Amino acid sequence: MNVYEGSLVATGLKVGLVVARFNSLVTEQLLVGAADALRRHGVKDGDIDVFRCPGTFELPALLRRVARSARYDAVVALGAVIRGGTPHFEYVAGEATKGVAQIALESDCAVSMGILTCDTLEQALERAGVKAGNKGAEAAVAAVEQANVLREAAKVPSPRRAE
Repeated sequence: MNVYEGSLVATGLKVGLVVARFNSLVTEQLLVGAADALRRHGVKDGDIDVFRCPGTFELPALLRRVARSARYDAVVALGAVIRGGTPHFEYVAGEATKGVAQIALESDCAVSMGILTCDTLEQALERAGVKAGNKGAEAAVAAVEQANVLREAAKVPSPRRAE
């Protein structure tokens, strides 16, 4: 049995962070956590690019463009959707999640999702580093691991076909 896993060493990786500006109190903390995690795992500052879009709904379109640029080993989506009194939350959260998932399937680079979907601002802040760790950092580390396992998978030889 052959087992392929991605390492958490990010030296030499180029990463695009795509960040929604809406709910910036939360998303800026996700960005800080993601960038810090990337640096701690070996990514140089010059190999981290940050792209900003208006909100989480718009995030997949920019994420797709960045992922398709072929300049990055990994891209990370960072956003926050906080429930309000209307069904708007479900639409934005659902479509953003579907969009990121579709990009992950279509892309040759690693795609990671650090989009918070929370009932309250307090929950979002907790997940952005106040209490429950930083989900931006977790998404960045997942992107590193995925980028490395994708590299390993690309090296696996094709099976020989019986003639």
